[in-house]
Amino acid sequence: MILSRRFRLRPLSRENDGYHEATGGINRRDFMRLSFNTAAGLITMASLGSVGFASFLMGQSSSSASDSAIIFYAPKGSDVWYSSMDRQPMSLQSFVDEATNSVAGISAAAGLWSGLPVVAIYVPHQENSTKPLAENVPRFQFLDGYTSSGAYVGSGYEIDEKEEYAPLSIHDNMVIFFSRCPHLCCIPGWQLVSNDFTADNWLPGGTDSGGSKLFCICHSSRFDPTIIEKNRNRNRSSGAEFDYIGIKRTGGPAPVGMPLIPFVVNGDNIEALPDFKDWYTYCA
Repeated sequence: MILSRRFRLRPLSRENDGYHEATGGINRRDFMRLSFNTAAGLITMASLGSVGFASFLMGQSSSSASDSAIIFYAPKGSDVWYSSMDRQPMSLQSFVDEATNSVAGISAAAGLWSGLPVVAIYVPHQENSTKPLAENVPRFQFLDGYTSSGAYVGSGYEIDEKEEYAPLSIHDNMVIFFSRCPHLCCIPGWQLVSNDFTADNWLPGGTDSGGSKLFCICHSSRFDPTIIEKNRNRNRSSGAEFDYIGIKRTGGPAPVGMPLIPFVVNGDNIEALPDFKDWYTYCA
């Protein structure tokens, strides 16, 4: 059962090494117990570096950057590649450089945009888009989207076919998306735990196989950030449904994927655009 799956957290600060040597892993139930039973548990959760429960960890940006700026957010105690850039504006070149360390050629990072949790992912789309589909030759793919009940909503190709979605057209080998899980609004992380879903490899087709998935530690929902689709969600306050363009949910209890955020690259800094802010209301 997913509830009892054990997964290994990525290495943390040295002060926590003894805990991981003693346990070798932690399951979701243990994580919940350690994280929430006491006030000390909240500190434990932060030190584990999970952003899976982090609505209270993701505060308003303290950066002096503009409201459009996206800043890196490095979970406390984690060893993510952008730790030294925590709370600094995201730069495109940093993703390009980090991608050279990946077998799949992919790099990604968590961030904050006006206090909202986001993830930016760099994929060598332009270089690979005309090559045959193959393992570890990643690119963004555009697929049809279906609701959790199986109803057809639309196609990811609409970002290039419909003027209303033009701001989402792929550029700079990157997409950015709102990082709140549509299941219970946890905040999925990028490669913060080690398992088959987060491994440094890529398979085409948007299936649940292969790595390079966004993984929600709350209830193990998985998302493929290289698959762009159209889907449907609901405003949590009003109940009104809306269609959106986003990444695909590939497994777990989340009903659908998460919506894209349009952006521009200003100089080398990555800045978000508020064109589709209503799409982020499913967790409001």
